[in-house]
Amino acid sequence: MMKPAAQVPAGAPSPDGLPAAAAGLSMRGVTAGYYSHDLVLNNVSLMARPAQVTVLLGPNGSGKSTALRVLYGLLRPRSGQITLDGRDITAVPPHRRLALGMALLPQGRSVFPELTVQENLEIGGWLLLHDRRRLAAALEAIYARYPVLKDWRQKQAGSLSGGQQRLVEIARMLMADPRVILIDEPSVGLAPVIVDQVYEEIARLKEERRTVLLVDQNVRAAVALADYVYTLEYGRNNLEGERGAFEDRLEALIKSWLRF
Repeated sequence: MMKPAAQVPAGAPSPDGLPAAAAGLSMRGVTAGYYSHDLVLNNVSLMARPAQVTVLLGPNGSGKSTALRVLYGLLRPRSGQITLDGRDITAVPPHRRLALGMALLPQGRSVFPELTVQENLEIGGWLLLHDRRRLAAALEAIYARYPVLKDWRQKQAGSLSGGQQRLVEIARMLMADPRVILIDEPSVGLAPVIVDQVYEEIARLKEERRTVLLVDQNVRAAVALADYVYTLEYGRNNLEGERGAFEDRLEALIKSWLRF
């Protein structure tokens, strides 16, 4: 059943299914923005449940990408709390969140274009740089998962097509074998056939029982893969519920967002 999202003060017991020591990744009562008087998120609460795909939807400017930046530690909230498996990580920097098993696939192209494909992958495995044997094993595991990358390993990443670069970005993200993955607009700028391939990879992450929080304007594809859905409007929680509650409302939601 789709329901209005209740707001949760930091540290308080939650009426919307976010207990104080919940497993998974959650934000509670988060307010955040980029400038002194600019609020992008206003008392937002949500949770990425373990081994599920949670989808965050909303019109442009509703705060979806900002929520991912806060969850990954790239933007410090002005108030509220971020927890991972019940541990408060609000003040933990991004590199330490990576060590805790989190990873972010950012929006847009993020390869290092002048570096080779293998060098890009090694950057994803920087936690292993002190142990060359483990780094080599991680590389071989990625090449086994994506054999085509082994053929491209000496190519400059910037010479690849947009879809090929996206594959490098996904592989780089997986070098550290994360258990919690944040994905921001993975289909932007890609041809439909490549979008299908990207969503096949996200489905594979779900099959591997990784925790995924997905933001995408491709509403139908995202909801089809979701276990649970949140929506934001004007930087606030709007509706939330299991996938089935949203499937019959997609057209109405999309039309309502066109007014923003």
